[in-house]
This record gives sequence, structure tokens and C-alpha cells, in this order.
Amino acid sequence: MTDALKRLSDEGVAIWLDDLSRKRITSGNLAELIDQQHVVGVTTNPSIFQKAISQGDGYDTQLTDLAARRVTVEEAVRMITTADVRDAADILRPVFDATDGQDGRVSIEVDPRLAHNTTATAAEAKQLAWLVDRPNTLIKIPATKAGLPAITETIGRGISVNVTLIFSLERYLAVMDAFLAGLEKAKAAGLDLSKIHSVASFFVSRVDTEIDKRLDALGTDEAKALKGKAAVANARLAYQAYEEVFSSDRWAALDKAHANKQRPLWASTGVKDPAYRDTMYVVDLVAPNTVNTMPEATLDATADHGEITGNAVSGTYEQARAALDAVEKLGISYDDVVQVLEDEGVEKFATSWNDLLKSTEAELERLAPSEG
Repeated sequence: MTDALKRLSDEGVAIWLDDLSRKRITSGNLAELIDQQHVVGVTTNPSIFQKAISQGDGYDTQLTDLAARRVTVEEAVRMITTADVRDAADILRPVFDATDGQDGRVSIEVDPRLAHNTTATAAEAKQLAWLVDRPNTLIKIPATKAGLPAITETIGRGISVNVTLIFSLERYLAVMDAFLAGLEKAKAAGLDLSKIHSVASFFVSRVDTEIDKRLDALGTDEAKALKGKAAVANARLAYQAYEEVFSSDRWAALDKAHANKQRPLWASTGVKDPAYRDTMYVVDLVAPNTVNTMPEATLDATADHGEITGNAVSGTYEQARAALDAVEKLGISYDDVVQVLEDEGVEKFATSWNDLLKSTEAELERLAPSEG
């Protein structure tokens, strides 16, 4: 079952699980995935935690203690989510040690309601790093315009970052610039650059979902022929940008100071359209020094029938550019698509966060001790 996953790892793709729950931790499931399915990292987001906490009774003991202390719902959510991240980080610690800090990492996101507030985002990133208190944590910061200086500030403090919600090539270039600026800041402060790591989460499937919807609205044969091509093309061009930035003179100076490259991470890799191969956002994006974070269904599908045939990205850039140009020529604005996706991404995570607060508040009330 794991031959395809091993081949994927051998090609330089780090396999991370896009999911976490208390049950995964306590049942031994996460440890099993690490041991048997080549999983070397975990990503979380507000939607994942909202789902985990609203299902089952795995959090009742901690919630009962929090209810007894009369903590606020905001504090309760942070205590619960950071406990899961801390425990997962401990399970992944051997991977972290074996890979010299590159993998074995667990991501936790700043409050998504702060996505357009630079100062608050940077402050929360610092607080989360302190609260989790594990060297193999990545703090997730969204790649909004306000998020960019927060990324620089956080990296500059020596805190490792997972930049999330990247959809456009232009914004990805700005993310890499913010990362390099953060490293330069850390270097000037005398920090050890070899201890600072980062990934840039470039979202994939949502690009096809949005563009395919617009292609369907056009309804022509030409439009239908382009369905399912934009997301992979977009990601491949992102990898081309990564190669260019991390072969620049600016990078060379940081490389001499033992800095680590910011790896591209393919996120949103679960296929939304059943007409497409369920492994397409894995097998079509195989490239060295990348991360693919997968929901468990995609992980299982790749293990079962993923066809890994080597680097699927290098040498495809001309074809990828032609695919995006063809979409643009039909009157579908790339700039509009990626802005819509960023706005929706921030809004969805904020909604999930609010739902998480509501469900946690209900549980605190249910478990609150009676007066007297």
C-alpha cells in the first residue's frame, strides 16, 4: 500500500497530513500514519479544529476542567487547539530530529479574524509560538497584504512560519520577498538562520473549482476543453518562480549564512470534481523540495493507485503559461479569480473560527459545575 508514498517521498516531496484531532493523537492513528504511510508533518486550520471539537467526546475532560475554571471561550479554544498541536509535535519530534528540522512539523494558524491586521497578526504569532512551546511548530499566517509585513516580523524574530492562503503568482512572489526580508532581519539581529524554517502554502483545487465554474458558464467546447487545467498550471508556474527566487544573488547571501529555503507546499489537494483523477493534485505536482499536505482520503488514494513517475513540474512551464493564457483569452480574469479565492478563503476560516467558538461555548455551558 505504501510503495507510491515511498516513491513520492524519494522524489523529494514531503507528505504531510491535512488533519488533526484529539482522537488521532490518543488512538495512535497519527503515529501509525508516520510509521506506515510516510507522513512527516501535520497541518491544521480553523475548519479542521471546528470539526474535531464538534464531534465525539474526546475533549470532554479538558472542557470540564476549563468550565470549572470559568475561562473565556477564547481562552478555552486556544488551550484546546494548542494542546493538540503540542501533543502532535511531540509525536513528530523524532522526524524533526532526523530531518534536522525540515520536517516533523505541525502548523497552527493565527486567529483568521486578524487577517487584515498586521500588528495583531504578528503579536498572535509570537503568542502562539510561546504557548505551544515546541521547536517543531509552524505558525500559519495568511498571505493577505496585511499578512506580508507580519511574515517578515515573525521570521525576523526567529519564529518558523507556514504562509497560507496563497492563490496568485504575484502574491507568491511577495510572500517570498517577505520571507527573505525576515531572514535578513533575523541575520542582522544575530539569530541562527539554520533554525528558521518556512513553507509557502499555494492552494490548488480551489483554483480549478472557481475557474471551472466560469468555464461552465461560457459553455463552449473551447471552454470545456480547458476545465481542470488551470490549478496545476498555476502551481507549476509557482514552482518556476520558486526556482528563480532561490537561485538569486539575494538568496545566495542568505544561503552562505546557512538559511533554509522556503519550500512550496501544495495545499487544498483534495479533488473536488469527481470527474477528475482523485490523485491529480499529487501526481501532477511532484517536484523536489516541496510539501504536499493531503486530507486522509487523498493520502489513501495516492497509496492505493497513485502513479509517481518522477518530476512532473520541471520542463512544463511553457505549457502551463499557455493554459492560463487560454483561460484569460476567453474573458476569465485571473486577477479577479485569485482575489475572489483569497477573500473567500479568509471568510471561510473566520466563519469556521466563529463556529468553533460557538460550539466550544455550548460545551463549556453543558459541562459547567452547578453553583454551590
